[in-house]
Parts: sequence; structure tokens; C-alpha cells
Amino acid sequence: QVQLVESGGGLVQAGGFLRLSCAASGLTFSTYAMGWFRQAPGKEREFVATISWNPDNLGYAGSVEGRFTISRDNAKNTVYLLMNSLKPEDTGVYYCAAPSRPLLYSRHSSEYPYWGQGTQVTVSS
Repeated sequence: QVQLVESGGGLVQAGGFLRLSCAASGLTFSTYAMGWFRQAPGKEREFVATISWNPDNLGYAGSVEGRFTISRDNAKNTVYLLMNSLKPEDTGVYYCAAPSRPLLYSRHSSEYPYWGQGTQVTVSS
């Protein structure tokens, strides 16, 4: 059974930073790409970032590129999202997700059947 547990959310002022973590279990983590998505109040869930099973391929939404960095530690079965220069529009629930099969690298939430419970990020102006 795949389990994903996020942590690291909180309240931060605009311009600040947070680092989210996602601990994974129940899958061979080192063979899976991982993704981060977010959902703002009243909006649909959207793609934020993804990292391939080996960290050679990284993908970001245009709205976060240059400010957010996704990384992973395969020895710890953990993926991270470092968020710098946070803006109020970054507010939302952030979800870690794993795709349906090893090696699949995608920005589309429909290809991610495994989700964490989410962690709230609130950026005040």
C-alpha cells in the first residue's frame, strides 16, 4: 500500500520561504518519478513540479520556475519542495503524488493515482 506523508507547510510572509517534505512508503521509491501539486481555495488542483526517478529531469509550472526547487533523496524515500520568494498567490494545499507506474514522468494529475493528505501553505501579504 502506497503511503505519502507531507510535512513542512505553514504560515509565512510574502518573500519568505518554506521547505516541504514528502515521505513515501509502499513503493520502490528510487524507480518512481514524483510530483508536487497544489490547490488554492475555489480553484482546481494544479501541477507545481516533478522530478524523475533519477534526478536528471525536473519540470516546473511557469508560475513557480526560478523560485521553487524540487529534489529527492532516494536513500530516505523522500521528495522535497523548496519554495523561495513566496507570494500570496502561492497559498493553497500542497500535495505530493506518485504516478501509476515506475519511470513514468508526467505533469498531468490524471497519471498520479497516489496522493498524500496535503499540507497547507499560507502566504500573507
